[in-house]
Amino acid sequence: MSEMSFLLKKLSQMPKKKYIVTLTDQEQASLEELVNKGKNPAYKVNHARILLLADTNRSGGGWKDRDINQALKISVATIERVRQRLVEQGMTAALNRKEQQNRKKRRLDGESEAHLIALTCSSPPEGQGRWTMKMLVEQMVQLGHVESISDETVRQTLKKTNSSLGSTNPG
Repeated sequence: MSEMSFLLKKLSQMPKKKYIVTLTDQEQASLEELVNKGKNPAYKVNHARILLLADTNRSGGGWKDRDINQALKISVATIERVRQRLVEQGMTAALNRKEQQNRKKRRLDGESEAHLIALTCSSPPEGQGRWTMKMLVEQMVQLGHVESISDETVRQTLKKTNSSLGSTNPG
């Protein structure tokens, strides 16, 4: 078998791209604008560049993942994921990061944090010299701001907001 026929056989055995990027003129224009104008996160600009280079409607056809990888210094796995998301989920999903599913929901939202800080700054219950973590937890639940909360969450929130239970002026 000659070297040429060996190479042709090898090429025919290579898997074809599963997710083909085919952009409309309008999509191309909006991606070009995203890349060239405004302040956008780097990942979003990179995803737009990937889609523009992988577009089969451009003159000369779309680039191979390996070529995009070398030109943009972005991993082939990322390039494949962006193409896949475009085909399966659309342009918005392809340009944005995938939302993390294992991220814990915050115990205190902004409004509840404000109530906690206001409570900390208020005078403690009668007969008490100052607020304790346990008293703050009980009061937050009693007032209906949260169903349940740990004193560790209260401590972290107060630390984050530079509030202190020990000072005479907690706020």
